This record gives sequence, structure tokens and C-alpha cells, in this order.
Amino acid sequence: GSIDSQARRIRLVLFDVDGVLTDGKILLHADGTESKQFDIKDGTGIVLAQRAGLTVGFLSARMSAPTARRAAQLGVTLLHQGVANKLETYEQIVDQLLVNDDQVAYMGDDIVDLPVLARAGLAAAPADATADVTSRVHWVSLARVGPGA
Repeated sequence: GSIDSQARRIRLVLFDVDGVLTDGKILLHADGTESKQFDIKDGTGIVLAQRAGLTVGFLSARMSAPTARRAAQLGVTLLHQGVANKLETYEQIVDQLLVNDDQVAYMGDDIVDLPVLARAGLAAAPADATADVTSRVHWVSLARVGPGA
């Protein structure tokens, strides 16, 4: 089908983090640090994608030490945190990596992801993303956020 032909062109896979690679919950500790839960199955998929020759990156509106640590564990060096304008950062990434929109897959879950989802050749969302997002993407994962979405 057309989703398969779109997927074959992909060279760059970008993920929003909170609500896509995590369940969206952030635990704020008394000492000022925070924690998040990442699912091991997502990590395995990211490592396999990289082994297959794909570039994988994280694009997050929030600055977070746990996100940086998870990226490092997975060998993801394309890490953009504290991003106010995701589309602007997306455009910088594709220009830098010399890829076209149709060579990019992006998975996001919320309204702030819509401008990038509209540009990506393969736009995806976890099953429990907002309706604004799930109605506008090419593919919705059967998995809820976090567990292997």
C-alpha cells in the first residue's frame, strides 16, 4: 500500500519525547530533579532503526536530563530539547542532513507537533494522541504511548 511505499523512502526518523516515547507523566522530585519512564521496546526499535542505517532524532519542547540520558543510552546524537518552534528546528535538521520531507518520518502526539507532522513524508502518532493529531497523520500506532508505540 501507499504507507509501505512512503516507509521505504525514509532516511530520518524523528520523535517527540513526552507523550510518545514516555507516557507523558513527569515526576518532579523535592530536590528539583525529575524522572520519566521510557519503554524498553521503543529503545529496541530505535537501536534497530539505527542499525538499519536510519538517522534517529528526538525533538522536544521541554529541557530534560532524563531525555538526554535516554538519548545517550540509545546512541541518539540528534537531540533537540527546549524547542520553542518545532517546525523551525525541523527545517534546520532536514537542511543540515540534506534530506527531503518525503524522506522523514515524525511521530508526535499533540497540537505543537502538527506543523512538523504536516511536513513529514510519513506522519505517525501513538494510539492515545489527541484527536487533532490522529485525524491528520498517515499512521496511528495500535500501541498506547510508551509501551512500544
